[in-house]
Amino acid sequence: MGSREVLGQAARLASSGLLLQVLFRLITFVLNAFILRFLSKEIVGIVNVSVPLGMFWALLLGWVWLQLLEVPDPQAVPHYGSGVVAFCLSAVVELLGEPFWVLAQAQMFVKLKVIAESLSVILKSVLTAFLVLWVPHWGLYIFSLAQLLYTAVLVLCYVIYFTKLLGSSESTKQQTLPVSRMTDLLPNITRNRAFVNWKEAKLTWSFFKQSLLKQILTEGERYVMTFLNVLNFGDQGVYDIVNNLGSLVARLIFQPIEESFYIFFAKVLERGKDATLQKQEDMVVVAAVLESLLKLALLTGLTITTFGFAYSQLALDIYGGVMLSSGSGPVLLRSYCLYVLLLAINGVTECFTFAAMSKEEVDRYNFTMLALSSSFLALSYLLTQWCGSVGFILANCFNMGIRITQSLCFIHRYYRKSPYRPLVGLRLSLALLGAFALSGGITAISEAWLCCDQGWPARLAHVAVGALCLGMTVGTVLLTETKLIHFVRTQLGVSRLADKTS
Repeated sequence: MGSREVLGQAARLASSGLLLQVLFRLITFVLNAFILRFLSKEIVGIVNVSVPLGMFWALLLGWVWLQLLEVPDPQAVPHYGSGVVAFCLSAVVELLGEPFWVLAQAQMFVKLKVIAESLSVILKSVLTAFLVLWVPHWGLYIFSLAQLLYTAVLVLCYVIYFTKLLGSSESTKQQTLPVSRMTDLLPNITRNRAFVNWKEAKLTWSFFKQSLLKQILTEGERYVMTFLNVLNFGDQGVYDIVNNLGSLVARLIFQPIEESFYIFFAKVLERGKDATLQKQEDMVVVAAVLESLLKLALLTGLTITTFGFAYSQLALDIYGGVMLSSGSGPVLLRSYCLYVLLLAINGVTECFTFAAMSKEEVDRYNFTMLALSSSFLALSYLLTQWCGSVGFILANCFNMGIRITQSLCFIHRYYRKSPYRPLVGLRLSLALLGAFALSGGITAISEAWLCCDQGWPARLAHVAVGALCLGMTVGTVLLTETKLIHFVRTQLGVSRLADKTS
């Protein structure tokens, strides 16, 4: 399969994944906004920091949470012990679906992944809303049952799909799978009577170390706030809500694109070889795609940062009421808007970097990640002591900035001896920079005059000002970024999705 065919397939998967994510996330967004009106921030804070990693870790960390860490007041947060046990069990159940998830990801079954996860999240939100209304005194039982339903539905979706697929010998998809029956996904003895394929085990261990370090870099602030008690449960609850709301765009837009185009880069590029040693007809396509993705990530992130600063308080007030729109909530979301910009750029740069690196380069990168993980955890603690929960987001910005710098250096070295310069995707015209600056200034003045305690007419006027500024910014993009617009229309457009679903 040529590079352009792989690009078309990856683009179609990104488009379908993007639209399905938007549809299902919109439903859960409304349900979660409804649920928040009936919950205390202390219960939300408890639920979002109990994350075991496996059966052994479930037992170990369950004991830690119940015996060593602070146990909340049973009157404020009832059924805490049962909740910890239920979340440990749900993590073990979810691990059962991991082989199916990996297989679906490797075979580009993106629609299966999106539908399974979205259906699970919707059912979880519906059950949570129902229990909150009818039995609010159940406390953590509500979230525990909802989490168990989520993991059960998620695993069942994958099991049912692959059972049906592997049972159909006439299916074209079944003929391309590396397994022929369900038992192939279980541990088995290899041809040379070895229980472990050591070559694959070493590669798996390399990626496991990388994933573990990325987990610390991604979720490290949760461990800090949990084990060091730098925030009370109420502040943790507000932080988690704002974090989930702020990362909504990352999950809706960035994640489907990153996952699909990582597969594209991995299939087209030969690991460990720079641009001069690759097939040059493929490199033309790869460089153009990387440049367009960088530009798309930069513009999307800048738009969120520019308009997010002026509309954070209004968004939180609509989403969660006074509990979120007062206190630290708006400052947290404004800070997160800046983090989203860095998150967008890092997603694209790392997606290319990890697809092009050799095993040795991945191992060296892991050592760098180890040092970065330690400094990130220390910085999270120090900044939180200095400026509260905003310190976590600032530490994440520092972490993401370092990771972006590493990836940019790799990409620069990769293309240094070639005629291709995909990093120009991070450059913007003066006209576009002026449009973003003007929009940011106008919307900031509008927020000061019209939002958010002067009633709904003033709020709607503030929204109208933002819509006009957004229209001006989008118009400037259409006039100045014609190359990007062509890429979006041809590779991520609706026509591609129509080809996929027809």
